[in-house]
Amino acid sequence: GVLSELERNGIDIQTGKSIIEALSISNLDELEAFLTNSVEGKKGVEELRAFHAYLDQTVLHNKIEFDISLARGLNYYTGCIFEVVSNQVKMGSIGGGGRYDDLTSVFGLKGVSGVGISFGAARIYDIMEELDLFPSSVTDGINVLWIALDEESHVQCFKWVMGLRDKGIASDLYPAPLKLKKQMKYANDIKVPYTIVVGSQELESGLFKLKNMLSGEEKPMNFDQLVNFFMK
Repeated sequence: GVLSELERNGIDIQTGKSIIEALSISNLDELEAFLTNSVEGKKGVEELRAFHAYLDQTVLHNKIEFDISLARGLNYYTGCIFEVVSNQVKMGSIGGGGRYDDLTSVFGLKGVSGVGISFGAARIYDIMEELDLFPSSVTDGINVLWIALDEESHVQCFKWVMGLRDKGIASDLYPAPLKLKKQMKYANDIKVPYTIVVGSQELESGLFKLKNMLSGEEKPMNFDQLVNFFMK
């Protein structure tokens, strides 16, 4: 069995039994008891407890599970390691990483610690495809498109876009203050329900017109009124 396989790889029976026992550990209390005679092991448990204490202060929407059997394929990790998996699709990890100390010394930069993570784009794509998470268009869900007529207006529009997004209102800004006709064509092409055109006059007054792209109706309003319009 497993003990025989470990023995064939140069691990004595007693050590093999300890390894098997360790793999059955499911929480930090059990791990601390198992490592009671190891100073380094107890230090590792303390670090994990500190990490979990921070996690307890956050609002997490996904499950965090302690797994003593977790092992990364690289040997430069010196602290906590982690992997990300999907709860809905049975597949290997879609992301992973951990803490490493002095890894940069191989590049001539000593004494620098860090935490790294990488993601598997192909696996994430497969999961999103299986769960039908891809939008039919990258512009799906945009409520309003901001159209700036000059550079100064473009900067202010960007601020307003961020303000709407902070409120959970999907909005976007045409990438550059090009000709109005070109920007409006884009708005029609992506079938955005509302647009706002901003130029020097709108900047000065703080008022702009929200245009219903289907009916053509325009409503003058300020930013707070715009937020209320989409939040109602």
